[in-house]
Amino acid sequence: MTYLRGFAPWIAYGAVAWASWQWGALAGLVLGCLVLYLDRAEGLSPSLRLLDYGTLVFFAGITVVSFLRPDSGLRAYDGALSSGWLALVTWGSTAARRPFTLAIARRKAPPEVWRTSLFLRINYVLSAVWALSFTLAAVGQALVTAYGLGLTAMICIHVGVFVIPLRFTASYPERARARFLEKAGGRPYVQEARPA
Repeated sequence: MTYLRGFAPWIAYGAVAWASWQWGALAGLVLGCLVLYLDRAEGLSPSLRLLDYGTLVFFAGITVVSFLRPDSGLRAYDGALSSGWLALVTWGSTAARRPFTLAIARRKAPPEVWRTSLFLRINYVLSAVWALSFTLAAVGQALVTAYGLGLTAMICIHVGVFVIPLRFTASYPERARARFLEKAGGRPYVQEARPA
């Protein structure tokens, strides 16, 4: 459930924003600050906290807009905006060669595997799956809003954007390790990659 901690501000926002856009944004901002504080307390490298920083930027902006202009037209598209922002952050983390999943994976994996090509490749794939999920969710949410397809369609997208990549994240690393070991003749983590 370490993935859910990083997304806690987004989940809180989605839950509270149904009732109040402003308080949902503020809840996301407060939880984003808490997650950043916890990551700093654990000594997580600033270069691996791209999701934390991206979360704070989004919620700081949306909090200001929601309190200054509660009737803003952006309110109707807040789901698409949040998914779109998460897509930008996750694609950006991959482009910056710091897949956002590295921060989460390093909490679980022993330090001796952090710089291996297998560990990095797994995290690039996981980050890409999350980024694709957020991208598709943003498009889907924008279409649901634009065409008035209703609450049920929006809830399905909100749930799917987390459930599908979470399930993939739970199963993919073991499958990738098994394939790697099969190809490497049982020698784990033989090749060290460039520093991340």
